[in-house]
Amino acid sequence: MKVFELAENGFETITMPDGDREIDGVYIGDLLSWVMGRASQDNAWITIMSNINVIAVATLADTACVILAENVELPEDIRTQAENKGINVLKSPLPTYETAVRLYNLLS
Repeated sequence: MKVFELAENGFETITMPDGDREIDGVYIGDLLSWVMGRASQDNAWITIMSNINVIAVATLADTACVILAENVELPEDIRTQAENKGINVLKSPLPTYETAVRLYNLLS
């Protein structure tokens, strides 16, 4: 599944500079150093963190996108940084677990 297809299936787009990016797995985590060492390239990363370090970790791990669960807002300055770095960021109103289940069902 491509990132833009998430937006077509109920995930709100915050930034999508590379919507054709293919999603190959999912990683869930909020401890940034843990995510940096364990998320795989092309994963969709689900988190509730919304600081500038999320964009840095997404860049280092080369994730396909970041999904902010629980209606977490991304500050405008960080949204601009994500766009400039080519990081796709989406948002879900659902709790983290339900966001993961929804994503799993879409990817299956």
